[in-house]
Amino acid sequence: MSKITDLWRGHLPLGDAFWTWAVMGGLLVNVATSGIFLWLITNDHPIPALLVGYGLSLPYNALATVGVWRSAARHDGPQVQADVARGAVLVLMAGLSLT
Repeated sequence: MSKITDLWRGHLPLGDAFWTWAVMGGLLVNVATSGIFLWLITNDHPIPALLVGYGLSLPYNALATVGVWRSAARHDGPQVQADVARGAVLVLMAGLSLT
């Protein structure tokens, strides 16, 4: 749980927050919840499908976005890296959340 707390507070290195939590974690969570969503919908369970499809992925996407944003604020490297990570996480998480 401390890694999640560190992510939320922006205490992780920017590369770890972005690549591990936003990119890899975001893809895993969103692909898994989309698959379960589709299975539930095809088996005529629309309410559980919505709960799984959005109730699990949206909070994770928000966590990853906030974590990357805050880690970018603490980034010691070139400012362009922090700016690109912020822009990319917004686009990535918006895309994953809306599909």
